[in-house]
Amino acid sequence: MSTNSKIVRKAVFPVAGMGTRFLPATKANPKEMLPIVDKPLIQYAAEEAVKAGIEVLIFVNGRSKRAIPDHFDKAYELEKELEARDKHKQLELVRNILPPQVSAVYIRQPEALGLGDAVARAEAVVGDEPFAVILADDLIDAGSDGVLKQLVDVYAEEQCSVLGVERVPMTEIHRYGVVDGHSVSDRLWQVEGIVEKPLRENAPSDVGVVGRYILSPTIFDMLRHTSRGAGGEIQLTDAIAGLLKHERVLGCELQGVRYDCGDKLGYLKATVQYALKHPELSEAFRAYLDEQFAK
Repeated sequence: MSTNSKIVRKAVFPVAGMGTRFLPATKANPKEMLPIVDKPLIQYAAEEAVKAGIEVLIFVNGRSKRAIPDHFDKAYELEKELEARDKHKQLELVRNILPPQVSAVYIRQPEALGLGDAVARAEAVVGDEPFAVILADDLIDAGSDGVLKQLVDVYAEEQCSVLGVERVPMTEIHRYGVVDGHSVSDRLWQVEGIVEKPLRENAPSDVGVVGRYILSPTIFDMLRHTSRGAGGEIQLTDAIAGLLKHERVLGCELQGVRYDCGDKLGYLKATVQYALKHPELSEAFRAYLDEQFAK
């Protein structure tokens, strides 16, 4: 596949959800700010976007999520304190969360009306361009390039919307948007239909959408005509179903290990795995686990 990551320059991060599965930890703190070892989930997502060539990060935020813009903002007092104490390593960490060529834009979603509504609110910033959507609580370990680049590369070659997908157990299929279609290569699916959170007996396949999208700007027209669906929310899945009537949509089976960090068990698995490969902690943490299992 050819690589031209500059074609997709903008990414939308829907971060207005309330994170009810992690209460009380998320009562005052956004779920996207929960740390995996020493970085919050939203930073992993932002770094993934930057690796894929994204230049504009669009955060669709709720009124209780001030910690997210604060995290990406400059912290003058902290930087001066670290500099005064000669803590240069920590200073570089807080200064370089985003590279200087990348900008961040914040949009308020006043009411939690679903993923579709969150994406629709980014239209004024996205404009008439293809764009990425990243759900930060789907943490995907895909090596040094990051997983979004896989979708950007497919878009560069195929020039159509691309959904990140993976095969999921049928016992969990009711938690996903599920695609109907046929395989066109080892990793690509021609999407012919898509349904949000079907019952197991009604699922068209075992291929679920997993928190990464490249979408054409036509999706905004679809969202304008999408009524509330599952859970009383405006579902992005329903808008994609409408998009299929007008444009080609592909599903790309992602290469990497996904951790559902919106779920407590998935979050704990991610924490353990990322700790086991952390350059400062891995050896001591592995020894600790060995000790615990020995008991």
